[in-house]
Amino acid sequence: MTTTEIETSHGIMAVDDSGTDGFPVVFVHGNSASRTIFRHQVDAEWATDYRMIALDLLGHGDSQDARDPEVAYTQRGYADSIVEVLTQLGIDRAVVVGWSLGGHIGLEMIAKFPGLTGLVVTGTPPANAETLNEAFRSGDGLAVGGTEIITEQEAELFARLAAVPFEQGALDAAIRTDGRARKVMFDAFAAGRESDQKQLVATSSVPLAVIDGAQDPFVNTEYVASLTYANLWEGIYHVIPGAGHASFWEAPEIYNPVLRRFLVEHAR
Repeated sequence: MTTTEIETSHGIMAVDDSGTDGFPVVFVHGNSASRTIFRHQVDAEWATDYRMIALDLLGHGDSQDARDPEVAYTQRGYADSIVEVLTQLGIDRAVVVGWSLGGHIGLEMIAKFPGLTGLVVTGTPPANAETLNEAFRSGDGLAVGGTEIITEQEAELFARLAAVPFEQGALDAAIRTDGRARKVMFDAFAAGRESDQKQLVATSSVPLAVIDGAQDPFVNTEYVASLTYANLWEGIYHVIPGAGHASFWEAPEIYNPVLRRFLVEHAR
């Protein structure tokens, strides 16, 4: 993977790109995390079959803080910046793999990126302002995810809940994150300023794979299972037993074969 800095209208983003001739697969991380969380996927033996791209959202990792936080730190704003990155890379068709916030961004990209041939979401309950309380499990960790100023102890709590096993890099990513990114994103979602993602998955023709951990501390998997989907891949809600919020990180030996099967069908 080669890391480059790409200028967008919202700020400069750090992007890892394998640069291979394969079909592009774009990985979008979650709230207060970074692109390194996807290393079990982008470094997999079969990854050379695809052009693997992993980026840091604005306000996260090695990317800049947003120039206009109120615009850029919404799910729609993040989607706009990613589409700008893909345009500059000359990519007009891709599969997107989104984790948590990254999955919500992927859902927003359905309307913004016509070349989206498939979408994989993990830890991402498709919701709207009215169903947020049903879609997510309440708790201290979830509250941290929407708080601008957090202590190191709160950052560690969030990092430990978000990705098991815990690594120092996850805590570093949470501490580095622009606190405005948490608050603006959370407030915009709660205020209904994003798409109605519950309705979106019920009507969109884009192939959608939903892969969650059965023990996700943030996501109500019963809610996700109850939704109507227009094009749910294989007609199945894929749930990995014993795994938590980042099942691709915790159980790549189970997650990767499912992801690879989806890519064989839709990354072409």
